[in-house]
Amino acid sequence: MTDTRPSQPAVEDHVILMDADGSPLGLAPRATVHSPHTPLHLAFSCYAVREDGRVLLTRRALSKRTWPGVWTNSFCGHPRQGETSAEAIARHARHELGMAVGAPQEAIPDFRYRAVDASGIVENEICPVFVTTAESDPEPNPDEVMDLRWVSPTELASLVQLSPWILSPWTASQVPQLTGVLEQVPARTP
Repeated sequence: MTDTRPSQPAVEDHVILMDADGSPLGLAPRATVHSPHTPLHLAFSCYAVREDGRVLLTRRALSKRTWPGVWTNSFCGHPRQGETSAEAIARHARHELGMAVGAPQEAIPDFRYRAVDASGIVENEICPVFVTTAESDPEPNPDEVMDLRWVSPTELASLVQLSPWILSPWTASQVPQLTGVLEQVPARTP
């Protein structure tokens, strides 16, 4: 029997543009936003923590438009219009890492940054930071992640202090604000 239902249109991959006060301004296709003149837009960063307390660091694929080959937090992304933070985090964890994660906890709600990578591409984001639990082992998407490591929160803090240049600028800025937070994540799991 042939399925006669109309097909669902593909979900447009977009970002939510923001004004300086953090109010939504509209949408723009994600593929067109990151440039030398990137407008302020909504994003998120997430740190996944295993049951043993180790934090997942990922190395961005060399094909990434910004900061290729750089070590960073577990994963980042852009929520879509009408999508909750938890939904966006679960979607990106599946896409980038082939991984299931627990309910995210907001750790730095007002994180915002602007950074320019070596190619001149700008990141300009209102980017709340979340922590979550790893509910499965990662199976990285090679278009997103070229390598990964599980590190202790202490090792991560030391890395930021000793070699911040090997990390994405958002990770180097976020980690000092997460002191004491990452260590508590496994304790919150049921």
